Amino acid sequence: MNILVCIKQVPDMEGWFVPNDSGSWFEEGGHVWRMNEYDLCAVEEAVRLKDTLGGAARVTVLSIGPSRVVETIRKALAMGCDHGVHIDDSSAPERDSWQIAAMIAGFAADRGFDLVFTGMQSEDRSSAQVGVLVAERLGIASATGITSLVWHDDSVTVERELERGRRCQLRLKLPVLLTCQLGLNTPRYTTLPNIMKSKRAVLTVLRPEDSGIEAPRVSSSEFRPHERNAAGIVLEGDAGTVALQVLALLDERGIIPAQGGVR
Repeated sequence: MNILVCIKQVPDMEGWFVPNDSGSWFEEGGHVWRMNEYDLCAVEEAVRLKDTLGGAARVTVLSIGPSRVVETIRKALAMGCDHGVHIDDSSAPERDSWQIAAMIAGFAADRGFDLVFTGMQSEDRSSAQVGVLVAERLGIASATGITSLVWHDDSVTVERELERGRRCQLRLKLPVLLTCQLGLNTPRYTTLPNIMKSKRAVLTVLRPEDSGIEAPRVSSSEFRPHERNAAGIVLEGDAGTVALQVLALLDERGIIPAQGGVR
């Protein structure tokens, strides 16, 4: 069993985001970086399947980005992945989903992966496009947003979340790509021996040109921070007093006249 898990390094979402000079993305300086939460679930599921299959499975973890992503690759190795691949691309943060998918598919095309795991989406761009584009380029089946997985000899049964709390089950033959939803599992904590071992691991380093990078299909512009809304108003008193205050506010804004009539 040959498993590939694709991960992304993202900034802590509690950070302060300032547009860069071109307005196409944010300035990266001063941010704390970590593995995308959805990808943590993907790594955990890949390692759990490896543990279930014993020596018959091997997990490769791949990440695209500048040199800082090596730290995130080593975290995945400390969680139990066997081999790390870094596509060293300083422009990755501003590449579109098509370009990222092209590089992943270019790496995976001739390596015979039976299962490919990705997170359902990244926390920074939230496009949810990379996984399905990789599957399309590889010509394999895919299922998105899985919340459970059961392994069979040559297939998997997965459960997906649908709208309004509904769920469905799918059984897919290998090879297949699965994108992982939060709640699929609880990612493990890494142990100190595994962390130390991951620091000594030799990574495969590739360039975008080695992995089939293509021209972008989408560009980003006018990145800007969230505009704060006006402060709210706190109404105090009993129900009757608050009701009169609400009516006065609505009348002040011309929504509902306090004295009746039509406007």
